[in-house]
Amino acid sequence: MTSKIVVFGATGYTGRLVVSSLLGRGERPVLAGRSEDSLKSLANPHGLQYLRADVSDPSTVRALVQPGDVLVSTVGPFNRHGYAAAAAAADAGAHYLDSTGEVDFVHRVQQEFSARAEGSGATMVPAFGYDYVPGTLAGALAAQGAGTPGGYLRIGYFALGSLRQGISGGTLATLADAFGRRISVYRAGSLHSRLLGSTTYAFRVRNHARRALLAMGTEVLFLPETYPGLSVVEVYNGWFPRFSRAAGAVSWAAAGLSRLPGGRNAMAKAVSLVAAPGSGPNEQVRSRSGSYAVANLSDRHGYTVVEVHVQGPNVYTLTGELLAEAAVALRRGDAVSAGVQGPVGAFGLDGLTALCARAGLRVV
Repeated sequence: MTSKIVVFGATGYTGRLVVSSLLGRGERPVLAGRSEDSLKSLANPHGLQYLRADVSDPSTVRALVQPGDVLVSTVGPFNRHGYAAAAAAADAGAHYLDSTGEVDFVHRVQQEFSARAEGSGATMVPAFGYDYVPGTLAGALAAQGAGTPGGYLRIGYFALGSLRQGISGGTLATLADAFGRRISVYRAGSLHSRLLGSTTYAFRVRNHARRALLAMGTEVLFLPETYPGLSVVEVYNGWFPRFSRAAGAVSWAAAGLSRLPGGRNAMAKAVSLVAAPGSGPNEQVRSRSGSYAVANLSDRHGYTVVEVHVQGPNVYTLTGELLAEAAVALRRGDAVSAGVQGPVGAFGLDGLTALCARAGLRVV
């Protein structure tokens, strides 16, 4: 039987982008989600199959895939709703991709499902979107360009053009949940905990210095495995350079609020008032911005050894394209390793570079 691509969360904002990208490649994905009416309205115009599945009943998610299928999950926040899909893929021996930006979720998937997926021959690649494929690609190219690096790898994410009215409800919810939390950085062979936004770094973007705040990134989990000579791996976000200097104080305040009874719920409720679930910028708004990432590899004295820049379309457009292109590649058998992998581990650096180029992400 021919393997299939299943998009779980197909009627959400990111899910719709993935479905559109797959259709543009001539694919016929199976759509899955909670609402049968929403699935029907999305599937019928294209003559697509749809299946109802809900994370509150994991057996319905498990029924979506068989060995060799590809499951693309866009159901977030992933720490609350993502494990059912990851477990279903690992149990079934199905390949797996998701759109998470939550690094602690990725770390748990790595710990819990890697051996199971490796045993079944499945390749699971979480966080295969704007978070964090561009930085992984740039960082891997920088590390390879340096030979056997022993330096400091700092990766910065930036937006080109205006992001006004250009951030989805899911992104706002993830950012709000992240402030006040501790994130991981890689130093001298192990992960260390730091407060999000507690420091900043200035990157060169199109010959201008742009400051970015310390942020979460799966690069700290996967790049040291491929390039064990790296001494430090840190990820920064520079979407809002003017905010970067104040981010530390905001994060400390959020950390204090989250320790109060009901504090974390109050922050989540505040975000929900301005960020409707499933909402996001339309095609016209997305066309006004692009994505950019920089990997700066420096020596212990702070001198740059290698710097790599990558550029692509709008962050949400790019996420849809990357997930669609990777789903096709996994079904085609392009993966080079089974188990829970980062982008380089899953496809190899040459394969990842070619895959990203097909999705619109290219080295500048």
